[in-house]
Amino acid sequence: MKTFEVKTKIVFGENALGYITSLANKKVFIVTDPFMVKSGMIERITSKLTSGSYQVFSDVVPDPPMELVVQGVSEVTAYKPDAVIALGGGSAIDAAKAIMNFSKKAANLPNMLFIAIPTTSGTGSEVTNFAVITDKEKGVKYPLVSSELLPNVAILEPELVKSLPCQIVADTGMDVLTHALEAYVSTNATDFSDALAEKAVKLVFDYLLRSYKSSDDMEAKEKMHSASCIAGMAFNEASLGVNHAIAHNIGGKLHIPHGRTNAILLPHVIEYNSNMEGYNPKTYTVAAKKYAMIAKLCGIQGATTRALVKGLIAEVVRLEREMKMPRSLKECGIKEEEYLDAKKSIAEGALEDACLVTNPRKTTVSEVLEILHLIR
Repeated sequence: MKTFEVKTKIVFGENALGYITSLANKKVFIVTDPFMVKSGMIERITSKLTSGSYQVFSDVVPDPPMELVVQGVSEVTAYKPDAVIALGGGSAIDAAKAIMNFSKKAANLPNMLFIAIPTTSGTGSEVTNFAVITDKEKGVKYPLVSSELLPNVAILEPELVKSLPCQIVADTGMDVLTHALEAYVSTNATDFSDALAEKAVKLVFDYLLRSYKSSDDMEAKEKMHSASCIAGMAFNEASLGVNHAIAHNIGGKLHIPHGRTNAILLPHVIEYNSNMEGYNPKTYTVAAKKYAMIAKLCGIQGATTRALVKGLIAEVVRLEREMKMPRSLKECGIKEEEYLDAKKSIAEGALEDACLVTNPRKTTVSEVLEILHLIR
């Protein structure tokens, strides 16, 4: 028996932030990062709340550490809000998830509302029961997985992503594509997650480059914001795979932005998961057939499964080149000695990552090392 459930209410379209006015007479705790405060973007939220009815926790940093969560829990348990709002990218939402979940138990706040407002179009964290917290001392990222982490409400306001730098648009957009493709070939994929993944991939190929090229293309911004959320729902149902298993560990050891790491890995992971031997195989893996299917849905041409998979890889590479993205660790500024020092622990960590469980191809340490060699 399987189930499919969407717990989170999604508010989108014109004046989506208007939903915040429903909290005007409640105590609200806002989790965000320093940039949201300095840029004034947080005022888009606080202006809709009664003066003095909110408290701002703006200490969130990329790859939020455990110490940050402890600090946030301490402040929430003292303030005892009616609602927690996460405002920011994946790091802010992940931190807020952990803070909210632990605070509910520590301060006996079972009815505390949790609202996520993403300001990047990438993680899909606003609709997933995943969060990633970092142990800075060990250089390890720990995924938290629980339905209790799911926000009650997600607000998709494209105006909040309008001014993102183009490189952030590229990184986060490729994260969306990776989420959707990994969910699509996951061993836990269902008809429901496939429908979501297919739509997300199509939206990325249609709108990511437009969003990258123009901050004024609000149609592209809105579509990519939707794609991020839809891909989040897909992988929340089906989980991910080896791409993210490796990326989590590269991020923990070499500190490359997550979406950028996923983009570097993606063409090689598609090739690896497809596992096509020879020029014209007589049989194809399930993953290869699904990659071919989604390639065809996106208008990629090919007479055979192999040709369609190769076409999908070529389209991913073309997109990355158009957005001037690095294609290797070296192009990200990682020196050879850094790579050599970290590769073994990255490979071993990838095999212990929860995302690897649903990868369509069983993976060994040596195979992860081969993938790492290709992206060095």
